[in-house]
Amino acid sequence: MKLTKRVLIFLVIFSFTCIKTNAEITHKKELEDIKDQGLFCSVPGGKIYQVTLRDESFKFERAEYSVFIPDGVKKIRGVFVHQHGCTMEGRGVATAHDLQYQAFAKKWHLAVVGPDLFPKPDSNCHEWIHPVDDGSGPALMAGLNTVAKLSGHKELSTAPWLLWGHSGGGHWVLAMLNEYPERIIAVAGYSPAFDPQFPYSYAAAKVPVLIRHAGAGDFNKPGIDCWGTALHTFSKLRGMGGMVSLAYNARQNHNFTYLREMIIPFYESVLEQRLPSDGSNRLKDMDQTKAWLCDTITKGVPQIYKAVLFSGDPQTMSWLPDSVCAVKFSEYISTGRVKDVTPPLSPNNVKLKKKDSALTINWTAEADIESGIRCFNFYRNGELFMQYPPFGDFQSFSTNGDDAVPVVPPPMSVTLVWNDISAKDTISLTTVNRFGLESAKAQIKFK
Repeated sequence: MKLTKRVLIFLVIFSFTCIKTNAEITHKKELEDIKDQGLFCSVPGGKIYQVTLRDESFKFERAEYSVFIPDGVKKIRGVFVHQHGCTMEGRGVATAHDLQYQAFAKKWHLAVVGPDLFPKPDSNCHEWIHPVDDGSGPALMAGLNTVAKLSGHKELSTAPWLLWGHSGGGHWVLAMLNEYPERIIAVAGYSPAFDPQFPYSYAAAKVPVLIRHAGAGDFNKPGIDCWGTALHTFSKLRGMGGMVSLAYNARQNHNFTYLREMIIPFYESVLEQRLPSDGSNRLKDMDQTKAWLCDTITKGVPQIYKAVLFSGDPQTMSWLPDSVCAVKFSEYISTGRVKDVTPPLSPNNVKLKKKDSALTINWTAEADIESGIRCFNFYRNGELFMQYPPFGDFQSFSTNGDDAVPVVPPPMSVTLVWNDISAKDTISLTTVNRFGLESAKAQIKFK
């Protein structure tokens, strides 16, 4: 399916604190003019581009893509696409502003895409869950092509994809696996829906897939059947020799999971093996000598086995890319969480500005890839005197749609009253992740 020449693309490159005027693009020359004008605002650590597409060939109303590109990356090696579920359109922008996903993207030189696919009035997600038939696949590629031109990262147009999808979005990522397997690094399905009977190719069976479901606690109405979708997809792909893992969350449901804690280490293990080292987009096959297997039991702690030493039927077992991922997967199934055991990095680029009795401290900080940022602790002469923000998390995520909360985190800046601080004091700050682990102190000495 190709987009017609009458496609309209609306562009805004923005942060929530600095928004430029919308521009309607209808010709290549105008697109270049927009790029030359530099109509964008940076967010800490990168830029976010927003592209809106409408086309008479789309069965849905419009597609909006919020795309984060990390600073300092010469070449984008892959694109992480985080597809929302049915009725959740409008929340994709949160993914582009997610500090944890931004840190993940910076490490692996990825772009982060938060799509928003809007059905027509009085309609539903069935207008966009079939990528080729309804145009949502070509729309994604057109959006990436546009950002490739605006950002100067031409490789965005051909970079391979990491796919994540919830519910109807889970159906969409499985449909993408069926249609475009050669372009996909890995797939994560969070309670995928509608039990599609795709005729997967053997190219699709070479793509690592992780499917999470909540069993009887999932959304299992006739015609939706998330439980059945997970089981049938697992059986079909594993029967073809596919690399699929099946995670059952007994105490969670269709709209409640900590899947992010499992998906990031899963993606990292796959990226380590599949990304090419020669600068091309030719994805490497997974190394089966590193693979592990895990029980598909629904009670107790599942056992893990090195795949090459396993003597049973491997097709009944979940497949994992390596031992590190297998250990975390067993933990995730038995507890519903994956505990972070490493502290975050310390804050950096600390700057001071004094005006009258006010002392303003600005800093930057990398989010912990495993568990983000809960808060920053401030110490005076080694004693904790302030937490920032004072209430809630600096940024967390929704256990429903996995959206960043808040979408835009507070600024990394505080103002203290100078009268309360002596020039002999030493002020230090730390980053605290969502598991309560604290970084080493970044010190500020007053002289």
